[in-house]
Amino acid sequence: MNARTGLVAGFLPVLLAAGACAPAPEGPQSGIAISNVTVIDAVSGERPGQTVLIDGDRIVLVGPADSIYYTAAEQIDGAGKFLIPGLWDMHVHLTFDERFTATMPEMFIRYGITSVRDTGGLMEKIAPVVERMRAEGAVAPRVFFSGPLLDGPTVVYDGIDAPEIGVPNPDAETVRSRVAELKSQGVDFIKIYEMVSPEVFAALVEAAGTHGLPIAAHVPLSMRASSAGPHVNSMEHLRNVELDCAANSDALLETRRQQLSAGEESSGMKLRTFLHSLQRREAIAAFDEETCAEVLGTLRNTIQVPTARLNALSMFPVFDRDDWPEALAEIPQAVQDEWTGPSPSPWVSRDPAQRDLTVAQYTLDMIARMHEAGVPVGAGTDTPIALAIPGYSLHNELEVLVAAGLTPLEALGAATVQPAKFFSLEDEMGAIAPGMRADLVLLDANPLTDIRNTRTIDRVIARGRLVPVH
Repeated sequence: MNARTGLVAGFLPVLLAAGACAPAPEGPQSGIAISNVTVIDAVSGERPGQTVLIDGDRIVLVGPADSIYYTAAEQIDGAGKFLIPGLWDMHVHLTFDERFTATMPEMFIRYGITSVRDTGGLMEKIAPVVERMRAEGAVAPRVFFSGPLLDGPTVVYDGIDAPEIGVPNPDAETVRSRVAELKSQGVDFIKIYEMVSPEVFAALVEAAGTHGLPIAAHVPLSMRASSAGPHVNSMEHLRNVELDCAANSDALLETRRQQLSAGEESSGMKLRTFLHSLQRREAIAAFDEETCAEVLGTLRNTIQVPTARLNALSMFPVFDRDDWPEALAEIPQAVQDEWTGPSPSPWVSRDPAQRDLTVAQYTLDMIARMHEAGVPVGAGTDTPIALAIPGYSLHNELEVLVAAGLTPLEALGAATVQPAKFFSLEDEMGAIAPGMRADLVLLDANPLTDIRNTRTIDRVIARGRLVPVH
């Protein structure tokens, strides 16, 4: 017999042999049942004809629809639909642009992003946002946060040439007290930035280990990816990997260190921008296959979060998308005005003839190389930076990851399994199975046939609750 709808309080589903019958359970109903749905996750693949039962914030049963007898307060017919785990954005900045801060949580949910990793914000600004997002009944994704960018004595994001989201760490003593304080303030991980010295980097790694905190990091400008990467849990943006993969990497690194020591630029942002402008394209042009294979071999235990939609924006400009006007209408008017102007972003020109595709092509090629080498790839966007509409931009990221060579299922894994692994939460998140957290997205079309179908959202379940998305 086919499953009948319903779920009893305390949750007492029954698995039945085909053709078996059972009396309807009695008592008050609770929970959510999604019946006759195709379940898709990167752990078990595609499973058609399933029923998924949820009680509170947990999935309690997943099985063939014709063998489960249950009752439920919320009953969803999943026939013809596709159920995936809730998506993550592994690289967001909730307080980077305060015009977005209040509306970002609900925007994430509407786009099926049920967890986010905030990778940099001053504690006095980010802590109240996290508290609101974690409050009972909040329509918001689960949030994991690092606190400020932990930079060197010179800070890139210093509040002068860029929003203030970084703090200085000139020496190991500062590092030890800083990380201990962040741990006491409840951060979930730390974020190491680009101006730290090798000595401060080592102190940050040691302090994070002492306090049991995972590490997200940019490759410091004074170091190689192959030296820094193995000591952190994730690396962001693919930035500085190109130097390590260059045939002349020794000379490039020496020049970089000399420039850092000279400190002739007036700010951390100007110095970092100067060094990237000076060397990035030169390093890409000097790419050496054998050298890079050795580099990637050191990174097989470090999740790479390439923010591909950002690096490849010149190749995949979002303002050329058919759905861009509708998505743009959801963000603050002042930002709409900026992003619809003749120069919406320094990252991409409206004129195709003016677009430099060097970094975009490097991004696609490097993601493909990393993936082939067994380096894990995670999905993050850097929203709201560079035309990144919260939530919307994660779906752009998935499309670029597929363009770089990941299969749609692997791209889903980048936005579900890899973030869970970063926090050692594989037993709770990233798959649709009994015991997992009840973060789910019901789609109208199959994302495995076209990754763009992650946008066909019918409804979202976040922390075990159905939330409005339309």
